[in-house]
Amino acid sequence: MTFNHQNELVRKAVAVLESFESGNPEAITAYVHPDQYIQHNQALLDGRAAMLGALGHLKEMGTKVSVKRALVDGDYVALHSVYEFFGSKIIIDIFRFENGLIVEHWDNLQEMVEKTPSNHTMIDGPVTIQDIDKTEANKAFVKSYVENILLGKNPDLLASYFDGDHYIQHSPHIADGLSGLHAALQALKEKNIEFQYTHVHQVIGQGDYVLTVSEGLFDGQHTAFYDLFRVEDEKIAEHWDVIEAILPAEKRKNSNSRF
Repeated sequence: MTFNHQNELVRKAVAVLESFESGNPEAITAYVHPDQYIQHNQALLDGRAAMLGALGHLKEMGTKVSVKRALVDGDYVALHSVYEFFGSKIIIDIFRFENGLIVEHWDNLQEMVEKTPSNHTMIDGPVTIQDIDKTEANKAFVKSYVENILLGKNPDLLASYFDGDHYIQHSPHIADGLSGLHAALQALKEKNIEFQYTHVHQVIGQGDYVLTVSEGLFDGQHTAFYDLFRVEDEKIAEHWDVIEAILPAEKRKNSNSRF
């Protein structure tokens, strides 16, 4: 895939998000497939018509969208953004393209916390993608981390994924470093809060950035975990996440899977 083609996919995906702010239907009409669009956000109705139908309401609410990071992996574009509606939210959107049109969408949404324990925000940090030649190696490395550590296949390998305690953490309640991660997990244990990853559904990467989409349990709730990692010198250097509870069946507005 050429660099220009990747840029074109990002441009289309960003234009669709910007239409939520402007209320202008042009980008959705031009870039979203008229009858093959699958919506995996279960709080929304399926199909392109539902997206077009929501534009007026979104604009009226004063919706604002600011895209901070974009990854392209084959036909997939992942956008890491701040949305303003009913307060600030961090959202990761994933779009799948076919023949230049968006045919599928997944996302995760979380209330934005202004400052993390180590004084980062949930969205700040580097945005430029580097090490394009290491994309596949970094995807495999991060996938093994999620499987061995988060899914618990081989927790003893934890330290091998990091460069000592050098680890920048943007998760809202966790401090920097492996020490911060240990402390947060210990606190959950002490409060008897269940935290478990059960399945990795997607691994999307470009250069030094890798996004994983996983399913699990958090505090008794069926949960979607979107984890964005930055890899530096074959170690995990930075992490952002968006965690959202999965809607119970009776509240869903479409019958598509969450993943």
